[in-house]
Amino acid sequence: MKKPERYKHFVEYFSKQQPNAVTELHYGSPFQLLIAVILSAQCTDKRINQVTPALFERFPTPESLAASTPDEVFNYIRSVSYPNNKAKHLVGMAKMLVDVFNIEVPAGIDDLQKMPGVGRKTANVIASVVFDAPAIAVDTHVFRVSNRIGLTTNARTPLAVEKQLIEYLPQDTLGIAHHWLILHGRYICIARSPKCEICPISWFCKYYERTHTEAALLKAEALKLKKAKDQKKKNALNKISKELAKRSVDKDI
Repeated sequence: MKKPERYKHFVEYFSKQQPNAVTELHYGSPFQLLIAVILSAQCTDKRINQVTPALFERFPTPESLAASTPDEVFNYIRSVSYPNNKAKHLVGMAKMLVDVFNIEVPAGIDDLQKMPGVGRKTANVIASVVFDAPAIAVDTHVFRVSNRIGLTTNARTPLAVEKQLIEYLPQDTLGIAHHWLILHGRYICIARSPKCEICPISWFCKYYERTHTEAALLKAEALKLKKAKDQKKKNALNKISKELAKRSVDKDI
């Protein structure tokens, strides 16, 4: 199956099955989403959603967070990954919002990346979710699933994946495709043991085609070897039985 056809099936399926896919992070404003996405790096959305209610209540505005300290913020996020660094990033981000961006979350990807803790992935999330920009964020789920399905070819970096997705996906689907890939990777196409047996898109998945074809061949070969080994063992036992029977007869004579 050629890549354009695979993209066509991908968009058609998820457009029908998940037309309103959104982030699972809880937030009430662009500022809160920015905080949540910064915190979500190498951490689960479930954990972030447990932490952010108290954090948002304590720091409802960029000014309040900017006036705080990393030590105070740390107490609210101690259960997330890398809390020390993220506490520093959050305070630094808030200070830039106040001092540079007039307490407004900027829309531009370049401006977003100027803030502490905001890499390209985070910037793309904010740009697409908040400002409906034609951008797609590549996290571990998007990276893995895109390569497995066959939406990307020899894409060894997040930026390479991003470029190929932008090239082939219809522009108006870029933002939601990010959520399609994340949710599929989170619940079906998981990292260690993808649930191919229940995957609704396995029929056009490159990974499924490759692994299950190979698996079938390996299984058949293993079965063939097992039968040959069992037959060899059976022949050896028969030979021993015949030899013992012969010795018994010779002894009686």
